[in-house]
Amino acid sequence: MVRVQGAELAQLGIGAVVVLLVVFYGGTFMMSMRIGKKEEDADAYMTAGNKVGFGVSAASMTATWIWASSMYASATSGYTYGVSGPIHYGLWGALMILFIYPFGRRIRAVAPKAHTLAEVMYARHGRSSQLMLAGSNVVGSIISLMSNFIAGGALISLLSPLTFIQGVIIVAGGVLLYTLWSGFRASVLTDFRQVMAMLGAVAVIVPAIFFAAGFPTAFTTGADNLTAQQGSFFSSDAFMNQGAPYIAAVLAYAIGNQTIAQRLFAVREDLIRPTFVTATIGYGAMVIGVGMLGVLALYLGIEPMGGDPNNLVPQMAATFLPPVLLAVFFVMVVGALSSTADSDLAALSPIMMADVYGQNVAGKNRANPRTMLLVGRVTMIVATALAVAFASLQLNILDLLVFVGALWGALVFPVIASFYWDKVTNKAFTVSVIAALAAFLPVRFGLVPTRGAVGLVIDVLATVGVGVVLGLMVFGFFGLRVAKIVGTVAAVVTAPFALGVLHGYTTVSASLLAYAVSTIVCYLMSRGSSTRFDFSLIARRTGDFDQEHVAAPAGAPAAR
Repeated sequence: MVRVQGAELAQLGIGAVVVLLVVFYGGTFMMSMRIGKKEEDADAYMTAGNKVGFGVSAASMTATWIWASSMYASATSGYTYGVSGPIHYGLWGALMILFIYPFGRRIRAVAPKAHTLAEVMYARHGRSSQLMLAGSNVVGSIISLMSNFIAGGALISLLSPLTFIQGVIIVAGGVLLYTLWSGFRASVLTDFRQVMAMLGAVAVIVPAIFFAAGFPTAFTTGADNLTAQQGSFFSSDAFMNQGAPYIAAVLAYAIGNQTIAQRLFAVREDLIRPTFVTATIGYGAMVIGVGMLGVLALYLGIEPMGGDPNNLVPQMAATFLPPVLLAVFFVMVVGALSSTADSDLAALSPIMMADVYGQNVAGKNRANPRTMLLVGRVTMIVATALAVAFASLQLNILDLLVFVGALWGALVFPVIASFYWDKVTNKAFTVSVIAALAAFLPVRFGLVPTRGAVGLVIDVLATVGVGVVLGLMVFGFFGLRVAKIVGTVAAVVTAPFALGVLHGYTTVSASLLAYAVSTIVCYLMSRGSSTRFDFSLIARRTGDFDQEHVAAPAGAPAAR
């Protein structure tokens, strides 16, 4: 045991940490080498040829969303909001995967061979819509990558004598090592192994900490450490500050995050439903379970080391686990953050390969597959360097995730409407997103006074946003008529409770404002349009870049 920032913690020696990291990243690198090809295929590098099977795709979707940041953020939510905190984080995060499933089927139906959603927007609308969506994907992926490196640095600095920055660099180098070679194929195949290890480890780690910390007796002895709100499963604080913003962010994450879109385009079309349902269950169970560590810390009266909530999960492990289980925990978290970090790298590369180089620099028919591969690999290196630099700022992971989700809310309605409504135009898409961002940013960062008439306007629009969010969720499963009814009823029922109140919760009101403004502007600009888009054009305007490999013999190697 060593004393770190006033707390007695168990640590792994440098030798043990080095061995664990070499075994983990070395083994993963060897796996990526085995699936690598001497003549890499640009399309396989981006989406594995659109033929990934159920087991690998479900495990990859689960691993991508069970990231270390989710574990840390869920524990932070449990520590901040009490017993309902992890549920408000994990449940809505799980439903995020489920709600995208019907939209995913539609997207694959109109664009079966696409690589990114931005590429589809180029085929549907044109350049400005494509670059707008691609730009948001890049920002989100860089932030996601950075938050995983922060989690890795925090883990290694607490559980070993190494520093935070050393931990960040080690994790960044390890992830880049095995992802750079085979791109998306390396990401999905290593995800399978990582998620199996993570699920097994969680089934052991959380119960071990639970009993070692003196629970269930501590539920009684530590009850005084909780406020009334923290002790309630129906906490309004937890709902308004964690649950509601996350509900608003559910669709935004699914639409705005390229890691989900990439797996949507990679999985076999007939396996989309079981893949997404399986990932929903796996994500919810694991993230809620780990989030309960924050609740346990709250009952025990444990303060996060250095006042940083990102330290809570490794702090609990280092306080209560014996050395062997501490090593298992170390590998579990490294696996979780690596599975998402490699997904972020694999998601960034097709954006630069297909959306920037393929569509806007060389052109669809003149793009050189070899140059595309080079662009993809250089993108990974540059993105890793940027994320390492930003990770040194050690920002709060939970705040980052909520902010990104809210930012993507501006895109949700224009993107979804573009797949179903033939009257949506490029101008309507672009103007509606810009207007939503112009409304979101000042409210989110308190740049405008929200008292009086301005506050009332925010409340009215945010109430409309409630109807938009719930209407869109229902639309995917039950169609337009039911969506209109649910959306209208939701807004009417919410209004008496929201008017005069909602603007006081800037996170959720700004998110809902983005949904409402983008929806209203996009609808008003599109309804009078005489344009009728032919959706069959999307399939003809998207597809494989690497025609040489497309024409290769059927027996050629491919990821499964």
